[in-house]
Amino acid sequence: MAVRNRRLAELGLFVGLTLLHTWPLASNPGRLSRLDNNDTAFNMWVIAWVQHALPRDPLHLFEAPVFYPKHDTLAYSEHIIVPAIMGLPLNWAGASPVLVYNLLVMAGFVLSGMAMSRLMTHWTGSFAAGAVAGALFSFNAHVLTRIPHLQALHVEFIPLVLYAFDRVLAEPRWRHAMLLAAAFVLQALCSNYMMVMLAVALAASLMVRRETWLAARRVWPQLALAGAVAILALLPFLVPYYRLHETQGLTRTIDDVRRYSAWWQDYLSTVGRVHYDLWSHRFAANRMALFPGFMAVILSLVAIASGLAWRDARARMMLPVALVGVVLSFGANLSLYGWLQEHIAVFQGMRAAARWGYLALVAASVLGGYGVAVLQRKWGNRKWWPALVTALVGIVTIEAMRTPLSLVPFNGIPPVHRRMARDDVRAIVLYPIYPGGAFHANAPYMLYQTRHWKPIVNGYSSFAPQSYFERVHRLNYFPAPEVIAELRQIGVSHVMLEHATLEQAVGRQAFVELRSHPDLEFVVDQDGWAVYRIR
Repeated sequence: MAVRNRRLAELGLFVGLTLLHTWPLASNPGRLSRLDNNDTAFNMWVIAWVQHALPRDPLHLFEAPVFYPKHDTLAYSEHIIVPAIMGLPLNWAGASPVLVYNLLVMAGFVLSGMAMSRLMTHWTGSFAAGAVAGALFSFNAHVLTRIPHLQALHVEFIPLVLYAFDRVLAEPRWRHAMLLAAAFVLQALCSNYMMVMLAVALAASLMVRRETWLAARRVWPQLALAGAVAILALLPFLVPYYRLHETQGLTRTIDDVRRYSAWWQDYLSTVGRVHYDLWSHRFAANRMALFPGFMAVILSLVAIASGLAWRDARARMMLPVALVGVVLSFGANLSLYGWLQEHIAVFQGMRAAARWGYLALVAASVLGGYGVAVLQRKWGNRKWWPALVTALVGIVTIEAMRTPLSLVPFNGIPPVHRRMARDDVRAIVLYPIYPGGAFHANAPYMLYQTRHWKPIVNGYSSFAPQSYFERVHRLNYFPAPEVIAELRQIGVSHVMLEHATLEQAVGRQAFVELRSHPDLEFVVDQDGWAVYRIR
């Protein structure tokens, strides 16, 4: 009964913290959203596409119908497969992409917090340590700035990876190796970035685990088994990225990385309202939020100063994880990263080097939990101990809290887009089609596409080949004869034009004249969109 009560308390804690940190999202999750950021619309589309394609045609999952007629277009960014699968029942029930996404956002926070809480409770024997570590892990400055990026919120398998990794080292058995492989694969299928960062973190932590060397003959075969199983399981999801690298030039240059590399200011950057208003606003502009919080630093120092972080092998392995994360986050600001980027293939697909700093926040959450365990050994029998634990969780929460979030209303997808599901529609181009610096403005079109799933020429992602931008430049001369000829040649059957934007750009008269264009057949004018079929 005590264990059950503790589990219920744990669930209640992290549900409550999630509602607080994401408020007012829970007040109307079907309508409120972060659609002020086009990455949100893009990731809603990714989730919806995976949910659409995986049950119907899993072998062509990466042939997403954007950037038409390009191939492997899902591999232009993260695939977010595991969260998408979690949301499948909602999709089948008819929930909108916005509602599905918002519920998955909240689920990511709850599951991640609970997972870290369980791990630290198990490792330290202290529920208080678990609660504080879970709060630090799930609701830190970095994660709370990345709500538009669902893959950054679903990190609930990292604690399971750490648990299984420790089991393989301490008690090498095949079942522990299989658990490690399964947990790693699940986390990798949430985020490619996390796949690479977690692999490097585990390699770094091996250096300070004595079992690695004292029981090498037992440990290394189990680690090799776990690695081989994970690679085989992930291979079908990695091949499209390799194919894209070979055929469409998916490679991040060191100049790409330089724009997204951290510097010392990033580790003082947070949008937590208290810190931001008092001092962090001086550092937060155009920076990755990597400030761990004063309480996380203090509790980590308690664990280190007490010696527990050195004596306990599981705490000790977080020290090189933090160090590697901080060093690699500086990216192109250090010559080392240039060498890694040139010689190690997986680094060539990573643009935002500053995200490596997240490993330091993971380490701080674990070490912070150990710090609470140290305090409990000293003061755990005092009457005021529960009040102190409550205060610790409260301080961690206040430091990170940025609510109320700035959310915008979602008014639904214009019904005209559902009309495009007709059999005679082969492929669509939507105007205005945004180039270069306005590339992100194509993202809403992808959200609209979830109503018909017909191929569209438009697209937005973290990558697009240069040939796409060259095509966009040519197509922006619509309705010139050569543009219509190119659209015919690539198989586009319909053109959709948004009234408000285009009339402002070219004038209403030019818009009206399209009705008599010899190469275009007017179909419908509805919901602010004019639709034409190419003759």
